[in-house]
Formats: sequence, C-alpha cells, structure tokens
Amino acid sequence: MPTTTLNLNGRPTPVQSDPSTPLLWVLRDELGLCGSKFGCGIAACGACTVHVDGQATRSCVLPIAAVGAQAVTTIEAVGEQGPAAAAGAAVRAAWIAHDVAQCGYCQSGQIMGATALLAANPQPSDAEIDAAMAGNVCRCGTYPRIRAAIHAAAKSLASSKKGA
Repeated sequence: MPTTTLNLNGRPTPVQSDPSTPLLWVLRDELGLCGSKFGCGIAACGACTVHVDGQATRSCVLPIAAVGAQAVTTIEAVGEQGPAAAAGAAVRAAWIAHDVAQCGYCQSGQIMGATALLAANPQPSDAEIDAAMAGNVCRCGTYPRIRAAIHAAAKSLASSKKGA
C-alpha cells in the first residue's frame, strides 16, 4: 500500500491505505479514531462529518487521495486547535449544558456541523441553523436542543469576544 501523509488534528499522520479508501475508514480502522461514525455510506446522514480546511465534510465518501495537504479535524480534536477552536469549545460546552445527546450516535457529526457553522457565522438565525444543519440526521429528534445549544454557543462566543 502507498503511504499518504494526512494533516490530521494538527499533526502530520502517515497512513498506508489505498488512495481510493474513504477517509472515514482510514480514521476508524487504521488510526483508531472512532468518534466519526458510519451511518449511511452515501453522505446523507452526517454521522461521519469531519472538518476539511474548516468545512464540514462527509468523510464516508471522501477518498484520502482527495484530501491532499488539507487540514483534517476530527471530533477528537474539535475545540482544541485551528481557526475553529473557540467555536468548537463553545459548542462542546453548550452540548453538555443543554443535554443535547440522547443516544449520541449522531452527535459527533452534529457537533462538527455546528462548529463549522459558528466559525463561519457566529450569530446565525434559526433559518441559517436549519440550513447549515440539514443533512445531519438525529433519529432521536433532539433538533430543538441542538438549535438551543447552537444559540447558546453563539452567545458564549459573543460574550468572550466582548471580554477580550
């Protein structure tokens, strides 16, 4: 197998997988990063969402050959490094405060989607939240708590900027 070096969670990470292997399987099977979940395999549910250069991206359909030198951030590192670190930390705290997770299966994808949204749009409206989070399926139906947590994270980000 050829060696590919991913820019993963702020570190160069060599992997030995076929270039056509979806990023999700490299993360889970080769690197042991199991936070991103397999849900549908067709980029429709959002459980596999990671950030690629700050953009919420479905890793189940993204071959590692297409990643190149782009920065990949997984749920394991969201809120800890990179340009979306503040948004990620605020989202993680809001998720806990609003008791968002029920079964939890979709939550890594939900958190990654919410973090990308707030990094790009720190004060989203309900309609903007709905549009950005569309395609992140929660079979438990925690959508009202997800929206409330995103608003709380946005408020926290705004408060921290005022205090800075």
